[in-house]
Amino acid sequence: MTVFVFDIETIPDVDGGRRLLGLDGLDDEGVVQAMSALRRQQTGGSEFQKLHLHRVAVISIAMRSADRFRVWSLGEAAGSEADILQRFFEGIERYTPTLVSWNGSGFDLPVLHYRAMLHGIRAPRYWETGVTDQAFRWNNYLNRFHERHTDLMDVLAGYQPRAGCALDELATLCGFPGKMGMAGDQVWPAIRDGEFDRVRSYCETDVLNTYLLYLRYQLMRGHLDDEGYGRECELVRSTLREQKRPHLDEFLQAWAANADVEREG
Repeated sequence: MTVFVFDIETIPDVDGGRRLLGLDGLDDEGVVQAMSALRRQQTGGSEFQKLHLHRVAVISIAMRSADRFRVWSLGEAAGSEADILQRFFEGIERYTPTLVSWNGSGFDLPVLHYRAMLHGIRAPRYWETGVTDQAFRWNNYLNRFHERHTDLMDVLAGYQPRAGCALDELATLCGFPGKMGMAGDQVWPAIRDGEFDRVRSYCETDVLNTYLLYLRYQLMRGHLDDEGYGRECELVRSTLREQKRPHLDEFLQAWAANADVEREG
């Protein structure tokens, strides 16, 4: 079985905002400011855009397949959103993985749906519900209660919206690093200022936190025993050590420090 734990980072869809609001005379920053002001009026204070106005900048993936673990990101500073989406759905087409997310049902997947439609991305395996493959009738990516996409936040909350928990808080409580480097509302300023690599690193640490929570979930429901859980965690550690990338080294250091605090407690 192949598992894709994924997370996305987004920025305001400047082209879409310019078109919908008739802002042809404004530069990108001016459009973002106008979109934010309108959204504050609509919500009473929040600038968080409607999901179809989020442009996908990065998709990070932690993959567990056979005896391998790997973490990487789709998205380049000068790349296209269509290419990011195409590559992501091609991965699903190739591997038919179990998708794992944190609030993916509430944010990541709806954003990917809207943006894939905008770009005309074909993804027949992802949208399969049993018409051509009967196995997908009972377990597909679109049904909230199926496991082919496991939204960890949704599952752990008992599918109750009021019971949701922030990824950062639960990861930290479990002895994992939690959020590192930045927050979601800093993604647009970072990309605007030429710090794209910083956004990729941030997204990869988020997906690593999600993967570690997934391992704990597998332990909790008996799909891993203590020994197996330990092996899986060590595979993550050894893989990150081999990468020799600064943000992954920082993740390992924070993981070790948090685990020490948890043991002392």
